[in-house]
Amino acid sequence: MLQKYYTVKGYGEQEIVIEKSRFICYINRAETEEEAVAFIQQIKKKHWDATHNCSAYLIGEHDQIQKANDDGEPSGTAGVPMLEVLKKKGLKDTVAVVTRYFGGIKLGAGGLVRAYGRAVTEGLNAAGIVERRLMRVIHVTVDYTWLGKVENELRSSVYTIKNIHYADRVTFDILVPEDGQLPFGDWMTELTNGRAEIRTGETQYVEIDLPSGHQDPKQ
Repeated sequence: MLQKYYTVKGYGEQEIVIEKSRFICYINRAETEEEAVAFIQQIKKKHWDATHNCSAYLIGEHDQIQKANDDGEPSGTAGVPMLEVLKKKGLKDTVAVVTRYFGGIKLGAGGLVRAYGRAVTEGLNAAGIVERRLMRVIHVTVDYTWLGKVENELRSSVYTIKNIHYADRVTFDILVPEDGQLPFGDWMTELTNGRAEIRTGETQYVEIDLPSGHQDPKQ
């Protein structure tokens, strides 16, 4: 599994007008090709009367599935530029559809490439981008005498408390970066004078919103 990757936060849409043509971009997360195709069909059904409904998507940890469709626009002027924007942003598991209502003025091949690329960029800004970081759940169990100190130290640290279980003893479920387990264990052992029971749990992805206006996660 990847230590981290970028994808869209969720659904987003944005419309721009270029030379009287309307370009409406729809963005969504899609973790399978079936989800991507279903989203594209949904938009096509919604805009059945549009001049074009062009699409692109990237699926898989290593972008194993990449598809681009010009939907009647000159070859290479719509779907591929859309896909290139997704790739440039370093996104995964993302689908984009750009609906065009022709305004009567031809844009030419270069104009179309720029228009579809800009539409996807605007759509991504509307949807938002997140970093999905692989974290390991570490279970830390201590006696109640350590509850206050451990909780205070954890809440003022870089680590996230996922859960606290109160039973005969107290167990903290802590989200720790996959490659940071040893430093965490050493810190917790020192903090509790070796009184903490530390167990390794499952892995899960945690989503972190990127700052607004963050144009390229790879930078």
